[in-house]
Parts: sequence; structure tokens; C-alpha cells
Amino acid sequence: MKASGIIKTLLPGLLPLLVFIVADELWGTEIGLYVATGFGIVQLAVIYLKEKRLDKFVLYDTLLIVALGLVSIILHNDIFFKIKPGVIGIILVGILGMSAFSSKNIMMMMSQRYLKGFEFNDEQQKMMKRSIKLMFWIFLGHTILVFYSAFFMSKEAWAFISGVLFYIVFGILILVEFVRNILKRNKKSEEYLPEIDTEGKIIGRMTRSEAHNGSMKLHPVIHLHLFNAKGEVLLQKRNNNKLVQPGKWDTAVGGHISLGEDIETALKRETKEELGLKNLKSNFITKYIWQSDIEKELVFVFMAIIDEINFKPNDEVDEVKFWSMKEIKKMLNKNIFTPNFELEYKKILTNIKIESKPKD
Repeated sequence: MKASGIIKTLLPGLLPLLVFIVADELWGTEIGLYVATGFGIVQLAVIYLKEKRLDKFVLYDTLLIVALGLVSIILHNDIFFKIKPGVIGIILVGILGMSAFSSKNIMMMMSQRYLKGFEFNDEQQKMMKRSIKLMFWIFLGHTILVFYSAFFMSKEAWAFISGVLFYIVFGILILVEFVRNILKRNKKSEEYLPEIDTEGKIIGRMTRSEAHNGSMKLHPVIHLHLFNAKGEVLLQKRNNNKLVQPGKWDTAVGGHISLGEDIETALKRETKEELGLKNLKSNFITKYIWQSDIEKELVFVFMAIIDEINFKPNDEVDEVKFWSMKEIKKMLNKNIFTPNFELEYKKILTNIKIESKPKD
């Protein structure tokens, strides 16, 4: 659970105090006491009618307001009432501290009561622990400020620290959390790639955008060349919306190896995604490092033989067709093919002799 969820858990019990601070500012301590007490009673009744339970947090908060308020009125000294938010703060700090730093998570038990039917998985429990620790330190600091303001500052300063400042801090906390979640979602939506050394050993990770932003972080990709029995090679025309080399003819299948994915899995996935082909038997040819102005790749090259184009490419592929080696040779260096493919044609494809399909 995040900070906003914890606030939802605590907020019902803190409302009577907030009502008193506002009423006290408008009409004075005695009327503020009546208004806050009445609000607490109504709140208890509404919760009971809706959920058929007595909310002890709201009850204790209301009784504490009444007790300390009466003491303040009888003794004509509002210090007893002014320390009330600090007393509540001590209680909350204790609950948060026990939840954050012990095995007994009281906050989780309270949350499950308010969020009936909701189960926390392991990741959510870890997130909740982190949020509770943050809340612990915030409440501790706020409680210390409340006691200090009650004894050494004006009534106006105490009212601000006890009420308004509390909600300002949590408003900022929720805003920061909201922005962080947006950034996290955007980052999660982007594919992660492994950063590797020249031998292919993983040494880190990067996002897809990092791979193409000129960082020159080495990352692995697969290329699959498909031949027919005549020795013609299948090429795909890249979609015009592609970031890299749009609209050019390229290797039949090519794509990144995702973080946590092995070469064989990536090859099967890309072949299925781009051409709709499954269970294709392929052979490894070679690997080499390719570097352009924007990226640096360790390319694992494979080949396979197919009879005809009896598959359906996906929307990212504009067109596919078989090219003879002579046709390709005539079109070299004319901005028809990707530079990466032209390199592979010159160094790899011209040395491949097609005799028959690879044996299973």
C-alpha cells in the first residue's frame, strides 16, 4: 500500500481533530468542542450504519477531544487541549513504528478492515512497509513540532502546525508519489535490454531508448535469414514508422533480445511476431559487432530454409519478398537496403550454399 492508501486508513480518525481546529478558529474553544464532539458522534453513527461496526479510532479521538477540552475549559488553560494532537501523534507513531520495524504490521490489519476482500501480495506488502517507514518519520517530526508549538508558540502557530501543516505535508507526499508512479509506469512500459560485454556476458541493463540514443551500450540482437530452395533470400521492408532505417529492405527477421531472455527464445519470439512462423528449424551462422551512429549491437546470425511465403507478416512489416543474390548485388549502395543488411550480404550471405533444408 502506498502513502495515499495509508492516509485513507488514518483519515477517518483524524477528521474530528481537523473539525475542532477549524471550529475553534471560527467560534472559540468551547463551541469548537461542541462542534467536534457532535461531528465525531455523527461520524461514528454513519460508519456503524454503513459497516455495522464501531470505529474505535474515531471513538477514541472524539473522547480524547472531549476529555482534554473539558480540562482546558475547567482550568482555563488551553495547554491541556493543545497537547491533544501530540498525544494522538504519539499513539500513531507507536502504531507506525511497530508496523514498520517489527513483524506485527498493525497498519496492514487496519487496512484490511477498511479494504474488505483485498489481499496484499508480497510486492504490495514490501511497498506498504516502505510507505509506513516514511510515514513514521513524518509523524514523529510532526508530533515533536506539535508539542513544541503547544508550549512555546502562539495559538495561531499551534493551529497551523496541528492541522494545516499536517495536510500540506501529506498533500506534497501524495503529489510526489503520484508523479513517481507516472514515471515508474512510463519506465515499466518500456522494454529493458541487457547490457553485455563483447563476449555476450551480461554486465547491466538499459531501456530500449537508451540503446538507440547514442549511448553505445552494447546489447544483443538476433538476425534470421530465410532462403528458399533456389537460394533466394527473403527480405522484409521496414515500416516507415520505424525509428531505425524506416522504409528500407532488411533481414527477414531481426530484433532485440530482452532482459532475462535467452537467444533461442528471442529468435522464436521475433520469428513469430514479425512473420507469424512457428517451430522453424534454424542454424546458427556467426556473430559480430555492429555499430552505427546511434547504437552498438552484438548480432547473432541464424539461417533457415522455407519453401514459399505461406505466412502473414505483422503490421510492422510493410512487405516481404524473395530476392536473388544478383538482384541484391545490383541494388547495393543505393539506399535500398539497411547498412546492416548490406554488411551481412557481403560478409555472410554470399558464402552460404543452399542445398537442402537443415535436418531436424
